[in-house]
Amino acid sequence: MISRIDLRGAALPEGGIDRDLLPRAELDVEAALEKVRPICEDVRHRGTAALIDYAARFDGVTLDRVRVPAEALRSALTGLDPAVRAALEESIRRARLVHRAQRRTDHTTQVVPGGTVTERWVPVERVGLYVPGGRSVYPSSVVMNVVPAQEAGVGSMAVTSPPQSGFGGLPHPTILAACALLGVDEVYAAGGAQAVAMFAYGTEECRPVSMVTGPGNIWVAAAKRLLKGRIGIDAEAGPTEIAILADHTADPVHVAADLISQAEHDPLAASVLVTDSEELATAVEKELEVQIAATRHVEDRIRPALSGRQSGIVLVDGIEQGLAVVDAYAAEHLEIQTEDAAAVAARVRNAGAVFVGAYAPVSLGDYAAGSNHVLPTGGCACHSSGLSVQSFLRGIHVVDYTREALAEVAGHVVTLAEAEDLPAHGAAVKARFDWKVPPSK
Repeated sequence: MISRIDLRGAALPEGGIDRDLLPRAELDVEAALEKVRPICEDVRHRGTAALIDYAARFDGVTLDRVRVPAEALRSALTGLDPAVRAALEESIRRARLVHRAQRRTDHTTQVVPGGTVTERWVPVERVGLYVPGGRSVYPSSVVMNVVPAQEAGVGSMAVTSPPQSGFGGLPHPTILAACALLGVDEVYAAGGAQAVAMFAYGTEECRPVSMVTGPGNIWVAAAKRLLKGRIGIDAEAGPTEIAILADHTADPVHVAADLISQAEHDPLAASVLVTDSEELATAVEKELEVQIAATRHVEDRIRPALSGRQSGIVLVDGIEQGLAVVDAYAAEHLEIQTEDAAAVAARVRNAGAVFVGAYAPVSLGDYAAGSNHVLPTGGCACHSSGLSVQSFLRGIHVVDYTREALAEVAGHVVTLAEAEDLPAHGAAVKARFDWKVPPSK
């Protein structure tokens, strides 16, 4: 069911592992761009009317408005299962602990006497938060988007999630309840590219935002790419992925369960095991069949995901080569199930989030570790971070120099301006000293 890639005996190239040798889903966002472009333009010109039409076409629901009524939010919270409410409240509490510690403070550096540069951290004014609602319901994604935005001090935020035919065209009530728990009262029943366009351009019901965050399908990713620049984005999140670096000490029951846990998201989800133990690989293959027989979503999600080109077992010569492989893969979620797992994890350079040892499964991070589960996919963890308070902050440098401090460096400024053939730059400094520039020290 799951394929093998044998890298044993292969010399590590000087530039590292060839990423093309590793499992990866095919996700052609560029091709999707041309399909979402007319949708986004339609929303730009027709606003709410276009959103209502797309809800009927794509979601099979009839709407007379897109914004969720306040009463629906209150009703969803009132009707929330007490156990689910308690779990969400604990998830929120833990997420706040971690994200509150990420807050930045302004810092002033005195460069010279009379010359300072202050870095101010200013939150984005208004954000749109996308919560998926296709094959599954994700109230946890409400928590992961809203908490860092709130802790960053964002003043205005709106949540959107696809309308559901089973709930009168509203988003799933558990999503609405999570919004209510977090004090978010601006919620929309819109999904896909049209929801991103709603945030980017604004409609009669929704003011435009400065930034859009949150995971979604290929159409959401394509709309983010198309509209990036008009709006800021967190990332073009693709199908979810897990990589597990394991040795002979790993329990195949744990490894198989964790691979399946990601495969149940989507048929394009990636589940990758990297190991130097052929015995573990064989045991995991057997355990996958045992556990799949006892779960749901097998034929429509799990089996296609595990048998797809994006999943596999990669055999390596040892942990050194294993580390090179997982760094090249740059997984959204990386589990380390080896001897001295903490020391191995400390050497990882590329991952959205790292889960250390037998008792830190990805599922913990999805819901209640306190970490954020909106993470870079598709190898983007080699250059991008997961969603955090920092995602919603902008650093602004404030330059404050006295006449004396400028005079001290004026000669250098003029020299560099002339070296770049920008004499007006130098003239702007000379004008402040009656064209007499003292020599720089």
